[in-house]
Amino acid sequence: MAGDYRMSLDSITLENASGRHREVLEKAEAAVGFVPNMYANMVNQPALLETYLDGYARFRNAAGFTPAEQEVVFLAISRANACDYCMAAHSMLALNKSGLSAEATEALRNDQPIPDAKLEALARFTRTLIDKRGFIGKEDAEAFQAAGYTEKHILGVVLALSVKILSNYSNHLFQTEVDSVFAEHAWQPPAGKAA
Repeated sequence: MAGDYRMSLDSITLENASGRHREVLEKAEAAVGFVPNMYANMVNQPALLETYLDGYARFRNAAGFTPAEQEVVFLAISRANACDYCMAAHSMLALNKSGLSAEATEALRNDQPIPDAKLEALARFTRTLIDKRGFIGKEDAEAFQAAGYTEKHILGVVLALSVKILSNYSNHLFQTEVDSVFAEHAWQPPAGKAA
């Protein structure tokens, strides 16, 4: 069930953007090759989209996770936040760009265990960090590290959480329509979960 509030701000595209809005959208287009609906909404507050783009790039390029691991983190967060837009987008990226197996992607979409033990530990830790609002126990950190991760990876998950709060919550507020490029991977949250 979606919230009953929907932002009244219009999407801003390269066709109707000027000034700072245009600068930020051009940066976004250069990064991904087009302006996704999510970006056209977020750019209503240019600082929001800029912060998202910067944090997203830093997570992708410097947090120490493989592309497949990055998608595990993003899908685990987006599912926990019931973001249908990001679930579709990251499912497509997982399967077509990041090398995450179809089996692991489906497991994440359905909140089921991932057959790969290390990736499952990453997904479980990510969900634990969300559920406990960062107040994890020693046993949570030790289990994560026993799977082959480090304390620096814990901070990397915090970075991903920060980035996904920006996108997931913006998508909820705008009720963002999934772009056609992601539509094949559409996802709906389970009954009783906000979307």
